[in-house]
Amino acid sequence: MPELTARVVRASFPKGTLAIRIREVLGALFTDEDFAGAFPDRGRPAISPGALALVSVLQYAEGLSDRQAADQVRARMDWKFLLGLELDDPGFDFTILGDFRSRLITHGLEERVLEVVLARLSHAGLLRAGGRQRTDSTHVLAAVRTLNRMEFVGETLRAALEALAAAAPNWLTPLISPAWVERYGAKVDNYRFPKRENVRREWAEQVGRDGFALLDAIDDRTAPVWLREVPAVRVMRRAWTEQYHRDGQGVRWREGKDLPPGRDRLSSPYDMDAHYGIKRGSGWCGYKVHLSETCEPDAPHLITNVETTNATVTDTEVTATVHQHLARRELTPHEHVVDAGYVTAAHILAAREDHGIDLVGPVGIDTHHSGRDTQAPDLTQAAFTTNWDARNVTCPGGAVSVSWSQQRKASGTPLVRVHFALADCDPCPLRARCTKAANGKWGRSLMTLLPREQQQILEERRAEQQTDAWKKRYDVRAGVEGTISQAVRRTHLRRTPYRGQSKTHLTNILAATALNITRVDSWLNGTPLGSTRVSHLARLTLAG
Repeated sequence: MPELTARVVRASFPKGTLAIRIREVLGALFTDEDFAGAFPDRGRPAISPGALALVSVLQYAEGLSDRQAADQVRARMDWKFLLGLELDDPGFDFTILGDFRSRLITHGLEERVLEVVLARLSHAGLLRAGGRQRTDSTHVLAAVRTLNRMEFVGETLRAALEALAAAAPNWLTPLISPAWVERYGAKVDNYRFPKRENVRREWAEQVGRDGFALLDAIDDRTAPVWLREVPAVRVMRRAWTEQYHRDGQGVRWREGKDLPPGRDRLSSPYDMDAHYGIKRGSGWCGYKVHLSETCEPDAPHLITNVETTNATVTDTEVTATVHQHLARRELTPHEHVVDAGYVTAAHILAAREDHGIDLVGPVGIDTHHSGRDTQAPDLTQAAFTTNWDARNVTCPGGAVSVSWSQQRKASGTPLVRVHFALADCDPCPLRARCTKAANGKWGRSLMTLLPREQQQILEERRAEQQTDAWKKRYDVRAGVEGTISQAVRRTHLRRTPYRGQSKTHLTNILAATALNITRVDSWLNGTPLGSTRVSHLARLTLAG
């Protein structure tokens, strides 16, 4: 730290600022060695990678653009104090920040920014393993338009024509016609489409024929070979395979049932990683981000892990990954509180056995034995007794199952299916409370059983989550909603400024790191946690 910088800044800010307090408690945060793998050993010296990482975090903490962040380095004394610069240091050109982010992605160092800060916080005694953590997700909108299928194919062909018009104008000119210019000369938008369904379908198939004509011309042996490697052409080739049939009958628009799954299907010609997802009836094109944070009352609440997936990945698929990353950082909690989307019996068992984590979250209630009797309560699976050693199940009426079949789901998950004989079920007085199944070869099919250990955990959790003690223990999960809200308001987490999942993930990492230093500063200041916002109407109702 230059002596003059320290003296002037401390005199100018006697109460300190975020940058001053972070420097005095945690030091410089980053060193050049932390990012040495992204820079060559030889050649012209680069701007300090540690300083660029720190500026990138401050940029997200204050919601600045690259140009604004570079200007702050030149203009603000407290930033110079945090960076350890002389007061007359001229800073650097703003474009270097973009180059630094690209280097992190190229060398797989996106996580490094968060991991270094977490290590510094652990060393300072502000973060420790064990205790409780919580996780939740939110959607992230891609930096592209959300397109319907007709807009998508039209815009994909337009993007390919634009790229070819710039790269090979002399080759493309003989192929295009005034009709093509009319259809693809401007942005393809839904309001320009015909309204009748049959006419719209014909328009889509015309786009398909135009696209295949262009691909055939590109694949012709007289065409330059490099045209096939133009990124927009490769995107169009994949999109046409997904959206159209081409056979002896010509080019046909695929029906919805013939389309590839949403996870495997392109949603935009400009961002191949963005997919269309739906959650609770709301759809969006883009990604999902999962934030995990500590939630101990005697320490700052710090984000310990960030996962970025495309919009079609369910929360259940991320649980194991979160635990693995926390274990790698030696930050596994004793108790991990999540919502129902992250919890299955298999996850509870794996978290306990592999990482010593108690995964706390509600499992699905037993709804698989709904009967036909509307006056009496339905019989649930808890009313049946399972003898795992004898491989049979006894029903409340005393009948013993006659079939025990081990099967697997399409995903490979093992399961057991149990049946009872029709002779036992047909005369049973409890039948109306037990099943809606019509008479057939078997009188009743029980709910599918999981493997023994998982089934026992499922039954235990279903009973436990009905108690007041478990509900009180689970109340802590609600606080993660405030973290997501803070991330959205402060760092604009819900809309990525970049295209591609790797760039979006780095954006989320920088946003989470910025929140961490902001929260540490608030903790050092003694600023209390914000309370839940209550509307005026709700407040009036509570008072009444």
